[in-house]
Amino acid sequence: MERTINPVYRSELTPLSFLERSAIVWPDKTAIVHGDRSITYGEMAAHTTRLGNALAASDIGESDRVAYLCPNIPEMLIAHFAVPLISGVLVAINTRLSPEEIQTILDHSGARMLIGDTELLAPLAPIVTDLETVGEIVAIDEIGVDPGFATTPYDELLGRGSDDPLPWTVDDEERTISINYTSGTTGQPKGVMYTHRGAYLNALGEIIHSKHSLDSVYLWTLPMFHCNGWCTTWGVTAIGGTHVCLRQVDPSDIWSLVDSEGVTHFNAAPTVLIGLANAPQAHPFPQPVTITTAGAPPSPTIIEAMEGLGATIVHVYGLTETYGPHTVCELQPGVEDLDVAERAGFLSRQGVSYIIADPTRVVDDDMADVPKDAETLGEVVMRGNNVMKGYFANPEGTTEAFRGGEFHSGDVAVWHPDNYIDLRDRSKDIVISGGENISTIEVERAIASHPSVLECAVVAVPHEKWGERPKAFVVLKEGQDATGAEIIEHVRSRLAHFKAPDAVDIVDELPKTSTGKIQKYVLRDKEWSGYDRRIH
Repeated sequence: MERTINPVYRSELTPLSFLERSAIVWPDKTAIVHGDRSITYGEMAAHTTRLGNALAASDIGESDRVAYLCPNIPEMLIAHFAVPLISGVLVAINTRLSPEEIQTILDHSGARMLIGDTELLAPLAPIVTDLETVGEIVAIDEIGVDPGFATTPYDELLGRGSDDPLPWTVDDEERTISINYTSGTTGQPKGVMYTHRGAYLNALGEIIHSKHSLDSVYLWTLPMFHCNGWCTTWGVTAIGGTHVCLRQVDPSDIWSLVDSEGVTHFNAAPTVLIGLANAPQAHPFPQPVTITTAGAPPSPTIIEAMEGLGATIVHVYGLTETYGPHTVCELQPGVEDLDVAERAGFLSRQGVSYIIADPTRVVDDDMADVPKDAETLGEVVMRGNNVMKGYFANPEGTTEAFRGGEFHSGDVAVWHPDNYIDLRDRSKDIVISGGENISTIEVERAIASHPSVLECAVVAVPHEKWGERPKAFVVLKEGQDATGAEIIEHVRSRLAHFKAPDAVDIVDELPKTSTGKIQKYVLRDKEWSGYDRRIH
């Protein structure tokens, strides 16, 4: 029998409906706080509509790309609704990229307009005349910086718009809503396409797994350009929570806002949590705070530290290609009764798929499931509603990423008997020493448990006999003076001796991305200069 769908009972999924609903239900509730600015949901929806009409009046049409280069300010949040409101595609650009890298993204995406903060636009002066497709650059001047070239003031752009209502709908839920570019650390960055459907569902996943509610006060420590803020731009709006914008991540500012704004939630990489736990302002949280962390497996040490301050830790895992988080370390009965170290060890797993995704698998080279023995290594593969549509203008890359019918993460993990996955490394980060696989994550956890260590990174370095060996780069806590030899001995007391690093460099800081991920390739490439290292 042929299945029919009554169109009255079906509408296309889009996160645009989230703002529509919140503006109807809570028009006077505070939606956004930024310094002395306070914006209600009614005002947010009105600003979104006016901007959408202004973009349309500027000849931005269906599927046109509009690029944003902004910190976490209200205009960046509103863009997540205004650009797709006219069926445009949002391209939120990493604010820490070089002018040349930004030019590559603008040209590749075919962006027709660039809207940016004046502080971030200023470095682009040398390349603006070389942009291939950008016809207009609009400047948001929040802190009084002259970009040094001609721009259209943001208020002038808004002045082209009207308050005429626009439908909070989309004609096809598989329409591209945004393009997010990968870091490009192993080649040219790739443009990851998100759909309205995927964004809608992953936003609901964030509400569920990070335990958001109407009372949520969400602090923007995570860049909105990063996977569209893990879809929390849309999720917190859906539930009617309050967004607290933060122009720049600084531990003292975070602690201040936690106290003054009653922050209940924020998302952060483990390196941000390390900074918070060790800041002079650190103190027990004055209200319940849920911290969702990802970007790298958090060490049990930092989980223990944040829990000690009263936070609830939600550990998630994903990639740009999976709308940000795809798995979560769900709590099991009895975990709360474990001692702190055991509980932290459990919470450092990547866990199981989001409620809106298909089950995550760990597979061998033939796409067969590896044994669930917590020992056998395999690659993490994913599928489901929160896996990308594909790479923009890159069919070859898309085909390769989805070989065998599932998305290949490039991450190496083991599978526990309880179905939880547990990352061991990126495939290129595994150290293969004399034929033995050494997980840099495992070694880093052992190093991080040393009381003098603030943060660390372990990479493979060339070795004449064993091919390669682990080397550690360590940042010490202020006032500590542990030696490399002491740290090596500490690791040997916890792991098999062959896993311990042969050398430890004590450094002032580690290279990081804008989202706080440690850039191991920077450390590794320097060590392998003049050598030929294969990527595993």
